[in-house]
Amino acid sequence: MTRSFTSLDDDEFNQLFRDFRYTAYRLETLQRYDVSYEQDEFTRFLAGERRGEFPGIAAWCDTVRAAVSAGKRMHRVHVVTEPLSDYVRFECGWAYEHTVEAGEDVRLIVVAGNDWPAALPHYDYWLFDSSQLVAMYYDEEGRFVSGELISDPAKIVQTNLWRDAAVSASMPYRTYADRLQPSPP
Repeated sequence: MTRSFTSLDDDEFNQLFRDFRYTAYRLETLQRYDVSYEQDEFTRFLAGERRGEFPGIAAWCDTVRAAVSAGKRMHRVHVVTEPLSDYVRFECGWAYEHTVEAGEDVRLIVVAGNDWPAALPHYDYWLFDSSQLVAMYYDEEGRFVSGELISDPAKIVQTNLWRDAAVSASMPYRTYADRLQPSPP
């Protein structure tokens, strides 16, 4: 039996963001991610502070800006369940504002509770140029464990179909964010 994946270290994973030629697409399925560079901002968000500078996400925004200015597309769809978790409220209120401003096309599929879209998987992945698939693995707390570069052509084709279904079923982040804003009195 041949292996159809390669475990990636951080440098190899980051190289994919430097080397992709056209598109980088992410499907997000978790309702909480435990990301070390977001901890300070997440704590401030939970304390009720207003969105401000977000130094933890600056490097990611630089990556997005560089890609977009080179004519590349970076986009993601996050399947979110309502009611929103604290973390997804934080992403929608703080993190996505910065990444969208940097040029990332962020989209959401909003579902009620366990009403998961039948056409989508329950795991995260990155798809580069529709041909390089990285399955993302997380522990129960939402901490990133590993990424595996998948070389099985059938799995790559399937993730392209999932991407197309997710994009078709999603709404732009800003459309959803406008729904979250309280109406003026």
